[in-house]
Amino acid sequence: MNAADLRAKSAGDLRGELAELRREQFNLRMQRGAGQLANPMRFGAVRKDIARIKTVLAEKARADGAARPQSKEGKESKAK
Repeated sequence: MNAADLRAKSAGDLRGELAELRREQFNLRMQRGAGQLANPMRFGAVRKDIARIKTVLAEKARADGAARPQSKEGKESKAK
């Protein structure tokens, strides 16, 4: 999984994939605790995939926020 492939997906697809990876990460922790873990290198790969997806989601959120102009109400000073 690379970032270019992830950027082509929608935010909903990315959230679904993120949930799957978190579930896999949980299952890997349970397997490690039970002493049944077959591939310990998978921990790092899953963690990095989660980070990639979170990064792309943040980029998309930032791009959506920059594309929408702020209303004048949002620019008011809080100190009155």
